[in-house]
Amino acid sequence: MGGSGRVVYTSGKGRVCPGCGWPESDCRCSKNMAPRDEPVPARVTAKLRVENRASDRHVTIVDGLPKNAAFVAELLAHLKKSCGTGGRTGEGSLELQGDQRERLRDLLTRRGLAVKG
Repeated sequence: MGGSGRVVYTSGKGRVCPGCGWPESDCRCSKNMAPRDEPVPARVTAKLRVENRASDRHVTIVDGLPKNAAFVAELLAHLKKSCGTGGRTGEGSLELQGDQRERLRDLLTRRGLAVKG
């Protein structure tokens, strides 16, 4: 062992990751683990709400979506084009500019999502 008391190399395991202590070939550090998208369930329930932003601007939030980047990005592109507005993704949610609740209820229902709010 070195002066710091941590194992850097042993002949039995090979090189050891300094972050997690596992052999480098089986490293369990979060930086080496890719974030995994959760599967899209058969029934998705979207929750709509409106928030006021700075200078009295309204933003419609679509929340309760699965944490699946491809699904959320595709849904955002469709909704932005259909509403003719800008927006962005959050973690499991979407933000669209303006009060779009009435349009979104119809659009989300047509895509097979259950809508609350």
